[in-house]
Amino acid sequence: MITLALAGKPNCGKSTLYRAATMAPAEIANYPFTTIDANRGVAYVRVPCPCTALAHRCGVCADGIRYIAVHLIDVAGLVPEAHTGKGLGNQFLDHLRQADAIIQVIDASGSTDIEGNPDNPGTHDPIDEIPMLKTEMAMWLHGIIEKHWAKMQRQAQSKTFSVYAGIAEVLAGLSIKEEHVLEAEREAGIELRLASSENLIEFSRILMKHAKPMIIAGNKADLASPELIEKVKGSGAILTSGAAELALRTAAASQVIAYHPGDPSFSIPDESKLSEAQKTGLMKMKAYMDQHGGTGVQDIINRAVFELLDMIVLYPVEDETHFTDGQGRVLPDAFLMKKGSTPHDLAFQVHSDIGNGFLYAIDAKTKMRIKESAILKDGDIIKIVSTAK
Repeated sequence: MITLALAGKPNCGKSTLYRAATMAPAEIANYPFTTIDANRGVAYVRVPCPCTALAHRCGVCADGIRYIAVHLIDVAGLVPEAHTGKGLGNQFLDHLRQADAIIQVIDASGSTDIEGNPDNPGTHDPIDEIPMLKTEMAMWLHGIIEKHWAKMQRQAQSKTFSVYAGIAEVLAGLSIKEEHVLEAEREAGIELRLASSENLIEFSRILMKHAKPMIIAGNKADLASPELIEKVKGSGAILTSGAAELALRTAAASQVIAYHPGDPSFSIPDESKLSEAQKTGLMKMKAYMDQHGGTGVQDIINRAVFELLDMIVLYPVEDETHFTDGQGRVLPDAFLMKKGSTPHDLAFQVHSDIGNGFLYAIDAKTKMRIKESAILKDGDIIKIVSTAK
C-alpha cells in the first residue's frame, strides 16, 4: 500500500491534519480503520466510482464516491539542524524511509517560529519553513553517502565496481534505485565518482527530490491573513485547514451535517438541532470553504497520490459481464498502480500466482481481449485470465 508522510516543524497542525485525514468517512465504516502504531494510520484517496456509469451498483462507494486506502504517517516535528541530532534528529528523518511521498506541512497563519514556538498570528513568514525540510533531508542523505564514500571511491578503481550500484545498495532502504542515482548525477551536472563533498550535497538534494517527492500543505489557512494566504498560494502550496476538516468529519459522523471528505461545502439537514454556537462555527467554516473550494485536506492527499506518484485506479473482476468477483460482489477491489501499468502488472498486484499463471486479460467495459503489454487507463475494469485459481 502507498505510504504518505506528514512532515514539518512542531505546532504547524500536523497532528490535527493527520487525525482529520485518518477518520474513515461514516459511509464507508465497513472499511477497516487501522492505527498501525501511534503515528501511522489509514487515510483515503477519493475518486468517482465507475459503478455510477454501469447498470450494476457496487455497494462499496458513498453516493458515487470511491475511497481507496493509503497509509499515512505523522512524523514528529522537525527543527533546523535535525540531521546533526537536534530535536528528535535522525529518529525523525529515519521515519521518512517508509514514505513514498511527503506532504510538508507549513503554518500558513505565521503564528509559530521556525522551531514551532507559538507567537502571534502573522508574526512569522511561513515561506521560510519550506527550504528547511528539504535541507535537513538532503543533509541526512549526504551523511549516509559520505560515511561510505571513501570506501566506494577506492572500489571504483576496479572496473567491476559501479559507484551507481554502490550508492543504490547503501540507500536501498530508501527505495532508491540505480536509475535514480544516474538521473540525479545528470541533473547535478557532475561525474559522480570524482565528486567533492560539496558536489555530494547538491547530488543528495536532487536524489532526495526524486526518491521522496514532496508537496506542500499550507495548514491553518483558516487563521491566516489575506496577505499570507496569497503568499502561501504563490509558493505553490495547497491551502489546508486540518481543524475545519476534523470538525466537519466529526459533525458528519454524528449526522449533524451532510458532508463527504473532499466536498467543496456541506449542508445542514436540520438547523433546529444546532445550538447558536454550533451554527456560528459551521457558518465560519462554510464561508472559508466557499472562498477556497473546501478544506484542502482531501485535495492534498489526492494530489500526492495522483500527481506526485503518478498513480491510476484499476478494478480487477472475475466476471466481466456483471463486474463481480467470485462471490458476486460488484467492483469490490480497487488498486492504485503507476501510470503505464499493464494487465500483467495488475495480475501480479492481485496475487503473485495470478501473475505467474497469466494468460490474457479482458477489458470488462468493451468485452474485448487485450494484450498483456497493453497500457491500462485510469478507471479500467479488467478481468485477468490465469492458470491460477
